[in-house]
Amino acid sequence: MNSELFQRKLEEEGISLSPEQLLQFDTYFKTLVEWNKKMNLTAITDEEGVYLKHFYDSISAAFHFDFNHIVTICDVGAGAGFPSIPLKICFPHLDLTIVDSLKKRITFLEHLSQELGLKHAHFYHDRAETFARRKEHREQYDLVTARAVARMSVLTELCIPLVKQDGTFLAMKAANAKDELEDAKRAIGQLGGELDRVEQFLLPIEESERNLIFIRKQKSTPKKFPRKPGTPNRNPL
Repeated sequence: MNSELFQRKLEEEGISLSPEQLLQFDTYFKTLVEWNKKMNLTAITDEEGVYLKHFYDSISAAFHFDFNHIVTICDVGAGAGFPSIPLKICFPHLDLTIVDSLKKRITFLEHLSQELGLKHAHFYHDRAETFARRKEHREQYDLVTARAVARMSVLTELCIPLVKQDGTFLAMKAANAKDELEDAKRAIGQLGGELDRVEQFLLPIEESERNLIFIRKQKSTPKKFPRKPGTPNRNPL
C-alpha cells in the first residue's frame, strides 16, 4: 500500500487527509526507518508494509469508533506509536498519553512528536501496573488502546483501570481473538468492564484477519487492581 492508495482507502471510510497530514505520515515513515537502524522498533520497514500494516491498520479503529466524540486517549505499550500516533494525526484534537516500559522507545516517540509537530501529546516511561495506580491517570481516559501487547487476560488488568467510567477499552487483535476473549471474560467483569462488541474484518491487500474488541467500563475498578508489576503476566486473573 503506497501513500496514494492509503489516502484513497481512508477516503472510502470517510477520513480525508490534508496535505499537511499526508506529510506527517511521510515524515513518520522516514523517521521510523531511520531510527530503526539503531534500535529495534519494527520488523516492517518497507513503505508499502508500514503504510498497510502499521498506519492503515492503526487507523482501522476509526472505521468502527467515533473519535470525534472523545478527547482523552491512553495507549498502553505503544512501541513505535501504534495505534495512537496515526490516530492522533487523523484526529488532531485528541489529547494523547502514551505509556511504555522501554525508555528508548519513549525517547523515539518524543523525538517523533517534535518532528510531526504534535500538540497535546504526553509520553511516560513506566510499567502499566504502576502507571494505572497514579491518581492523575487512574480512571481518567475516554479511551484506552493496546495493540499487540499481551493476551486479553493480561491486557484487561493493565488497561481497564485507566478507563473512566462509561469509557472504552479497545484491544486490537489479529486472529484467535475469540479464544483470548473467552479466557478473559472473568477478568473483564472483575475489573469493572463489560464486553460491548467485537468487530472483525480483513486487512486490505493481504486479507489477514483483524479483530477490534470493545470493552465498556461499567463500574469503578477495585483498588487492588492492577497488581504488582509482572503479576498479571505471570498469573492472569
